[in-house]
Amino acid sequence: MAEERVSVGDLKVSTNGYEIAHSKSEVFYPEYERKADLKHQTHYCPGCGHGVAHKLIAEAIEDLGLQDQTILVSPVGCSVFAYYYFDVGNVQVAHGRAPAAATGLKRACPDKIVIAYQGDGDLAAIGTAEIVHAANRGEKITVFFVNNAIYGMTGGQMAPTTLVGQKSTTSPWGRRPVNEGFPLHMAELLATLEAPVYIERVALSDNKNIMKARRAVRKALEIQRAGTGFSFVEILSPCPTIWGKDPVEARKWVAEKMIPSFPLNVFRDRKVEIPTNNEPPRKTVAELVGGAKPAETSRPQHRHHFRDLGIKIAGFGGQGVLLLGQLLAETGMREGLEVSWLPSYGPEMRSGSAHCHVCLSKERIGSPLISRPNVLVAMNELSLRKFAAQVLPGGIIIYGREHLPEDLALPQVQVVCIPASEIADKLGSAKVANVVMMGALLEETECLSPATVMQVLEAKVKNPALLEIDRKALDAGRTYIDHMVAVGAVTQADGFAQ
Repeated sequence: MAEERVSVGDLKVSTNGYEIAHSKSEVFYPEYERKADLKHQTHYCPGCGHGVAHKLIAEAIEDLGLQDQTILVSPVGCSVFAYYYFDVGNVQVAHGRAPAAATGLKRACPDKIVIAYQGDGDLAAIGTAEIVHAANRGEKITVFFVNNAIYGMTGGQMAPTTLVGQKSTTSPWGRRPVNEGFPLHMAELLATLEAPVYIERVALSDNKNIMKARRAVRKALEIQRAGTGFSFVEILSPCPTIWGKDPVEARKWVAEKMIPSFPLNVFRDRKVEIPTNNEPPRKTVAELVGGAKPAETSRPQHRHHFRDLGIKIAGFGGQGVLLLGQLLAETGMREGLEVSWLPSYGPEMRSGSAHCHVCLSKERIGSPLISRPNVLVAMNELSLRKFAAQVLPGGIIIYGREHLPEDLALPQVQVVCIPASEIADKLGSAKVANVVMMGALLEETECLSPATVMQVLEAKVKNPALLEIDRKALDAGRTYIDHMVAVGAVTQADGFAQ
């Protein structure tokens, strides 16, 4: 008579009792899409510790019911493709920046479980500052640090955690403290800080230590779920390929060489009370940007004819390019728009190239970088030639000269020329040429209210005489555009409906 079997989760019930059947966690994708012909396996080498670490993390996420809440921040290194394996929210970041990105994610989404997964080169070398400061702030994230004492992906160079005497492609005589210094002990280093709640070092050297690692991984996630604070688990891991060992030898090397140098221990396990009585008083946006009472900065009822408006402002350093961008961003914020301002400039205080990106939107802004602006404000010829081709068809170029260069071929855009510097000089100050350009921009695009701009200027400019010149400059820019429209030199744009 055939033996009857019934599957129950990971257990197969038979007439002889229970038989354990290993299965893949549901936190992993059913198939891995990185390579069409290898959808059933990861890219890791045989015996690599990343596979074991992945399994421990996935099982903990599944057991705790956190899959739909989890965001995994992947690093640069051998585990760069973790987002092909974990069926959770995934963000892949630049080398060493996982704690910084995880900080932003956790602060923006405090109800999520945010995990930074990093190797030793990623965390302990280029990312040293990020991990130290995230831990010192007590960010409520979980960091899993896979330490195999070598740069695995890029050819086996010496890492910050490479052992004394250990050979690598960049330390062929072995690591020498007199020349390369001692290995960094990240768990001990972070444990000297006041804010971390939980720090433990574990190892993937044998089944007993893997079970301890399983408990540490789970505890770190439980701490984050409880909102207690920063948790950090360092995982000593084998790297058979780069070490030049088979998988069994590599695990022995972890036990016999790495653990004596990096002792397994719980370095921190305590609740830390971080003072919150020094938080700044809550203010409205109007109070924050203007320093005035809400009644004095009531939001003007201005109709915005666009969904998203990208503006690039460019010129020489000293022409007020960045300030013009800031004025636009603050004005948009006062009018209830989503805004961003991204500056770019050289080291020169004056006469160097400078430009900035300003996004005004009725929706959340995905990136502050504008590669194809709707509007280009070019304060000089060099900027006009450099950025004119980027403007979207149907967009606008506002050029701070009376005429365009004769040899310049422009895309299908509307061009407005205004001698901003000459107008500013007549008003009594060359410094307000950027405000003249602001007036021209407002009149031509009708993107923001001039009244709101004046509120921003009144909050920023404390010199009454200069404020009066700014007022005249804003009006002069608008008046010039009105005059050009009246004589038919400019056709006023009808918003930016998108």
